[in-house]
Amino acid sequence: MINFVVYNITKNFVTYFLLLLTYTFMNTIINSFDSISLDAMSGVKLMNRVDTKFVTTIPRLVQLLKMAQNDYFVQEIDGKRSSAYTTLYYDTPAFDMYLTHHNGCLGRQKVRVRQYVDSGQTFLEVKNKNNHRRTRKKRISISDFSIEGEEKQQFLKSLCWYDIYTLKPALRNWFNRITLVNKGKTERVTIDTDLRYHNIATGIDKAMGQAVIIELKRDGNVRSPLLAMLRDLHIHPHGFSKYCIGTALTNPQVKQNRLKEKIHYVHRLIEMDA
Repeated sequence: MINFVVYNITKNFVTYFLLLLTYTFMNTIINSFDSISLDAMSGVKLMNRVDTKFVTTIPRLVQLLKMAQNDYFVQEIDGKRSSAYTTLYYDTPAFDMYLTHHNGCLGRQKVRVRQYVDSGQTFLEVKNKNNHRRTRKKRISISDFSIEGEEKQQFLKSLCWYDIYTLKPALRNWFNRITLVNKGKTERVTIDTDLRYHNIATGIDKAMGQAVIIELKRDGNVRSPLLAMLRDLHIHPHGFSKYCIGTALTNPQVKQNRLKEKIHYVHRLIEMDA
Protein backbone atom coordinates (compact mmCIF):
# COMPACT_ATOMS: atom_id res chain seq x y z
CA MET A 1 0.00 0.00 0.00
CA ILE A 2 2.80 2.43 0.92
CA ASN A 3 4.60 1.66 -2.35
CA PHE A 4 1.40 2.34 -4.28
CA VAL A 5 0.92 5.71 -2.55
CA VAL A 6 4.56 6.67 -3.16
CA TYR A 7 4.22 5.66 -6.82
CA ASN A 8 1.15 7.84 -7.29
CA ILE A 9 2.73 10.83 -5.54
CA THR A 10 5.83 10.48 -7.72
CA LYS A 11 3.74 10.06 -10.87
CA ASN A 12 1.64 13.15 -10.08
CA PHE A 13 4.74 15.23 -9.30
CA VAL A 14 6.42 14.20 -12.56
CA THR A 15 3.24 14.93 -14.53
CA TYR A 16 2.90 18.35 -12.91
CA PHE A 17 6.59 19.17 -13.47
CA LEU A 18 6.46 18.18 -17.15
CA LEU A 19 3.28 20.21 -17.66
CA LEU A 20 4.89 23.21 -15.97
CA LEU A 21 7.87 22.93 -18.32
CA THR A 22 5.51 22.70 -21.29
CA TYR A 23 3.64 25.86 -20.23
CA THR A 24 6.96 27.66 -19.73
CA PHE A 25 8.12 26.62 -23.20
CA MET A 26 4.77 27.67 -24.67
CA ASN A 27 5.09 31.15 -23.14
CA THR A 28 8.64 31.43 -24.51
CA ILE A 29 7.36 30.69 -28.02
CA ILE A 30 4.46 33.15 -27.67
CA ASN A 31 6.91 35.86 -26.64
CA SER A 32 8.90 35.23 -29.84
CA PHE A 33 5.92 36.20 -32.07
CA ASP A 34 5.68 39.68 -33.58
CA SER A 35 2.91 41.48 -31.72
CA ILE A 36 -0.15 43.38 -32.92
CA SER A 37 -2.10 45.94 -30.90
CA LEU A 38 -5.85 45.95 -30.32
CA ASP A 39 -6.18 49.09 -32.45
CA ALA A 40 -4.31 47.47 -35.36
CA MET A 41 -6.72 44.53 -35.17
CA SER A 42 -9.78 46.74 -35.65
CA GLY A 43 -10.15 45.57 -39.26
CA VAL A 44 -10.11 41.90 -38.28
CA LYS A 45 -13.20 41.81 -36.06
CA LEU A 46 -15.03 39.34 -38.34
CA MET A 47 -18.43 39.80 -36.76
CA ASN A 48 -19.98 37.97 -39.79
CA ARG A 49 -17.75 34.98 -40.20
CA VAL A 50 -17.18 31.28 -40.76
CA ASP A 51 -15.84 29.51 -37.66
CA THR A 52 -13.92 26.24 -37.60
CA LYS A 53 -13.06 24.69 -34.24
CA PHE A 54 -10.36 22.23 -33.24
CA VAL A 55 -9.66 20.47 -29.94
CA THR A 56 -6.18 19.40 -28.90
CA THR A 57 -3.77 19.37 -25.93
CA ILE A 58 -1.11 21.71 -24.57
CA PRO A 59 1.88 19.69 -25.91
CA ARG A 60 0.37 19.63 -29.41
CA LEU A 61 -0.38 23.36 -29.14
CA VAL A 62 3.30 24.01 -28.44
CA GLN A 63 4.18 22.29 -31.72
CA LEU A 64 1.58 24.35 -33.58
CA LEU A 65 2.86 27.65 -32.16
CA LYS A 66 6.40 26.82 -33.24
CA MET A 67 5.15 26.27 -36.79
CA ALA A 68 3.01 29.41 -36.85
CA GLN A 69 5.35 32.04 -35.42
CA ASN A 70 6.56 33.35 -38.80
CA ASP A 71 3.08 33.67 -40.34
CA TYR A 72 1.10 35.19 -37.48
CA PHE A 73 1.03 38.13 -35.10
CA VAL A 74 0.02 37.64 -31.47
CA GLN A 75 -2.33 40.19 -29.93
CA GLU A 76 -0.70 42.14 -27.10
CA ILE A 77 -2.64 44.34 -24.66
CA ASP A 78 -0.79 46.29 -21.97
CA GLY A 79 2.20 44.00 -22.34
CA LYS A 80 0.11 40.81 -21.98
CA ARG A 81 -0.15 38.17 -24.69
CA SER A 82 -2.68 35.99 -22.90
CA SER A 83 -5.95 37.38 -21.53
CA ALA A 84 -8.40 36.05 -18.95
CA TYR A 85 -12.08 35.78 -19.90
CA THR A 86 -15.23 34.79 -18.06
CA THR A 87 -18.66 34.16 -19.59
CA LEU A 88 -22.12 33.73 -18.12
CA TYR A 89 -24.58 31.93 -20.42
CA TYR A 90 -28.32 32.42 -20.19
CA ASP A 91 -30.97 29.91 -21.25
CA THR A 92 -34.66 29.17 -20.79
CA PRO A 93 -35.85 26.94 -17.92
CA ALA A 94 -36.22 24.11 -20.49
CA PHE A 95 -32.66 24.70 -21.83
CA ASP A 96 -34.01 25.47 -25.31
CA MET A 97 -30.75 26.99 -26.57
CA TYR A 98 -28.79 23.97 -25.39
CA LEU A 99 -31.28 21.50 -26.90
CA THR A 100 -31.44 23.32 -30.24
CA HIS A 101 -27.69 22.85 -30.58
CA HIS A 102 -27.72 19.31 -29.16
CA ASN A 103 -30.44 18.26 -31.62
CA GLY A 104 -28.38 19.40 -34.60
CA CYS A 105 -30.46 22.40 -35.69
CA LEU A 106 -28.36 24.58 -37.97
CA GLY A 107 -30.11 27.79 -36.96
CA ARG A 108 -29.23 28.42 -33.31
CA GLN A 109 -28.62 31.19 -30.83
CA LYS A 110 -26.68 31.87 -27.64
CA VAL A 111 -27.23 34.69 -25.16
CA ARG A 112 -24.29 35.44 -22.91
CA VAL A 113 -22.47 38.06 -20.87
CA ARG A 114 -18.72 38.06 -21.48
CA GLN A 115 -16.15 39.92 -19.44
CA TYR A 116 -12.55 40.64 -20.38
CA VAL A 117 -11.17 40.17 -16.88
CA ASP A 118 -7.97 42.21 -17.23
CA SER A 119 -9.78 45.35 -18.41
CA GLY A 120 -13.14 44.75 -16.74
CA GLN A 121 -14.95 45.41 -20.04
CA THR A 122 -18.25 43.52 -20.06
CA PHE A 123 -20.62 42.88 -22.96
CA LEU A 124 -24.10 41.44 -23.40
CA GLU A 125 -23.91 39.37 -26.59
CA VAL A 126 -26.38 37.59 -28.85
CA LYS A 127 -24.64 35.11 -31.12
CA ASN A 128 -26.47 33.48 -34.04
CA LYS A 129 -25.39 30.72 -36.39
CA ASN A 130 -27.47 30.32 -39.55
CA ASN A 131 -28.11 27.30 -41.77
CA HIS A 132 -25.11 28.26 -43.93
CA ARG A 133 -22.91 27.88 -40.82
CA ARG A 134 -22.10 31.58 -40.76
CA THR A 135 -21.86 33.26 -37.38
CA ARG A 136 -23.14 36.74 -36.57
CA LYS A 137 -22.62 38.39 -33.21
CA LYS A 138 -24.13 41.61 -31.85
CA ARG A 139 -23.30 43.09 -28.46
CA ILE A 140 -23.63 46.10 -26.20
CA SER A 141 -21.36 47.27 -23.42
CA ILE A 142 -22.78 46.77 -19.92
CA SER A 143 -21.48 47.09 -16.37
CA ASP A 144 -22.47 43.78 -14.73
CA PHE A 145 -23.63 40.22 -15.46
CA SER A 146 -27.36 40.94 -15.17
CA ILE A 147 -29.68 41.16 -18.20
CA GLU A 148 -32.20 43.28 -16.33
CA GLY A 149 -32.66 46.95 -17.20
CA GLU A 150 -34.40 48.79 -20.01
CA GLU A 151 -31.44 49.12 -22.39
CA LYS A 152 -30.48 45.46 -22.05
CA GLN A 153 -34.05 44.25 -22.47
CA GLN A 154 -34.62 46.41 -25.54
CA PHE A 155 -31.42 45.00 -27.04
CA LEU A 156 -32.54 41.43 -26.34
CA LYS A 157 -36.08 42.02 -27.59
CA SER A 158 -34.71 43.17 -30.94
CA LEU A 159 -32.57 40.05 -31.41
CA CYS A 160 -33.58 37.17 -29.15
CA TRP A 161 -35.67 34.30 -30.50
CA TYR A 162 -36.90 33.40 -27.02
CA ASP A 163 -39.06 35.06 -24.39
CA ILE A 164 -36.44 37.23 -22.70
CA TYR A 165 -38.37 37.28 -19.42
CA THR A 166 -37.83 33.52 -19.05
CA LEU A 167 -34.05 33.66 -19.48
CA LYS A 168 -31.98 32.74 -16.44
CA PRO A 169 -28.26 32.19 -15.70
CA ALA A 170 -27.33 28.63 -16.72
CA LEU A 171 -23.56 28.16 -16.90
CA ARG A 172 -20.41 30.15 -16.18
CA ASN A 173 -16.92 29.52 -17.51
CA TRP A 174 -13.42 30.91 -17.16
CA PHE A 175 -10.49 30.52 -19.56
CA ASN A 176 -7.30 32.13 -20.82
CA ARG A 177 -7.11 33.22 -24.46
CA ILE A 178 -4.25 33.79 -26.89
CA THR A 179 -5.28 35.57 -30.11
CA LEU A 180 -3.32 35.25 -33.35
CA VAL A 181 -3.82 37.19 -36.59
CA ASN A 182 -2.31 36.10 -39.87
CA LYS A 183 0.03 38.64 -41.43
CA GLY A 184 -2.40 39.16 -44.31
CA LYS A 185 -4.99 40.20 -41.66
CA THR A 186 -7.70 38.03 -43.22
CA GLU A 187 -8.28 35.71 -40.28
CA ARG A 188 -8.16 35.53 -36.53
CA VAL A 189 -7.29 32.50 -34.40
CA THR A 190 -8.31 32.19 -30.77
CA ILE A 191 -6.62 29.62 -28.54
CA ASP A 192 -8.37 28.91 -25.25
CA THR A 193 -6.66 27.09 -22.37
CA ASP A 194 -7.37 26.39 -18.70
CA LEU A 195 -11.13 26.14 -19.34
CA ARG A 196 -13.24 25.72 -16.20
CA TYR A 197 -17.01 25.50 -15.67
CA HIS A 198 -19.53 26.14 -12.91
CA ASN A 199 -23.14 25.06 -13.46
CA ILE A 200 -25.57 27.48 -11.83
CA ALA A 201 -28.40 24.94 -11.47
CA THR A 202 -26.46 21.92 -10.20
CA GLY A 203 -23.52 23.61 -8.47
CA ILE A 204 -21.16 21.19 -10.23
CA ASP A 205 -17.69 22.41 -11.20
CA LYS A 206 -15.54 20.90 -13.96
CA ALA A 207 -12.02 21.72 -15.10
CA MET A 208 -10.94 20.78 -18.62
CA GLY A 209 -7.34 19.93 -17.76
CA GLN A 210 -4.92 20.45 -20.61
CA ALA A 211 -7.63 20.52 -23.28
CA VAL A 212 -7.15 23.36 -25.78
CA ILE A 213 -9.90 24.87 -27.93
CA ILE A 214 -8.67 26.46 -31.17
CA GLU A 215 -11.08 28.49 -33.27
CA LEU A 216 -10.26 29.74 -36.75
CA LYS A 217 -12.42 32.74 -37.67
CA ARG A 218 -12.46 34.13 -41.20
CA ASP A 219 -14.77 35.79 -43.70
CA GLY A 220 -15.68 33.12 -46.27
CA ASN A 221 -13.20 30.52 -47.42
CA VAL A 222 -10.09 32.70 -47.37
CA ARG A 223 -6.87 30.68 -47.61
CA SER A 224 -5.55 29.91 -44.14
CA PRO A 225 -1.87 29.16 -43.42
CA LEU A 226 -2.95 27.54 -40.15
CA LEU A 227 -5.13 24.85 -41.75
CA ALA A 228 -2.13 23.18 -43.39
CA MET A 229 -0.23 23.24 -40.09
CA LEU A 230 -3.17 21.69 -38.25
CA ARG A 231 -3.41 18.93 -40.86
CA ASP A 232 0.31 18.20 -40.54
CA LEU A 233 -0.19 17.75 -36.79
CA HIS A 234 -3.29 15.56 -37.33
CA ILE A 235 -5.47 18.10 -35.53
CA HIS A 236 -8.78 17.86 -37.33
CA PRO A 237 -11.96 19.99 -37.17
CA HIS A 238 -13.96 19.07 -34.11
CA GLY A 239 -17.19 20.90 -33.33
CA PHE A 240 -17.05 22.20 -29.78
CA SER A 241 -19.58 24.52 -28.18
CA LYS A 242 -18.26 25.72 -24.83
CA TYR A 243 -21.81 26.18 -23.60
CA CYS A 244 -23.14 22.80 -24.76
CA ILE A 245 -20.14 20.73 -23.70
CA GLY A 246 -19.95 22.54 -20.37
CA THR A 247 -23.65 21.97 -19.74
CA ALA A 248 -23.41 18.27 -20.61
CA LEU A 249 -20.37 17.82 -18.35
CA THR A 250 -21.96 19.55 -15.36
CA ASN A 251 -25.67 18.70 -15.60
CA PRO A 252 -26.43 14.96 -15.75
CA GLN A 253 -30.18 15.70 -16.10
CA VAL A 254 -30.04 17.23 -19.59
CA LYS A 255 -30.34 15.24 -22.80
CA GLN A 256 -26.85 14.49 -24.10
CA ASN A 257 -26.93 11.33 -26.21
CA ARG A 258 -25.84 13.16 -29.38
CA LEU A 259 -22.83 14.58 -27.52
CA LYS A 260 -21.58 11.30 -26.04
CA GLU A 261 -18.75 10.87 -28.54
CA LYS A 262 -17.50 14.42 -27.97
CA ILE A 263 -17.84 14.08 -24.20
CA HIS A 264 -15.88 10.83 -24.28
CA TYR A 265 -13.14 12.56 -26.30
CA VAL A 266 -13.06 15.46 -23.84
CA HIS A 267 -12.81 13.04 -20.89
CA ARG A 268 -9.78 11.43 -22.51
CA LEU A 269 -8.11 14.84 -22.79
CA ILE A 270 -8.93 15.65 -19.16
CA GLU A 271 -7.54 12.30 -18.01
CA MET A 272 -4.21 13.10 -19.69
CA ASP A 273 -3.81 15.77 -17.00
CA ALA A 274 -4.83 13.50 -14.11
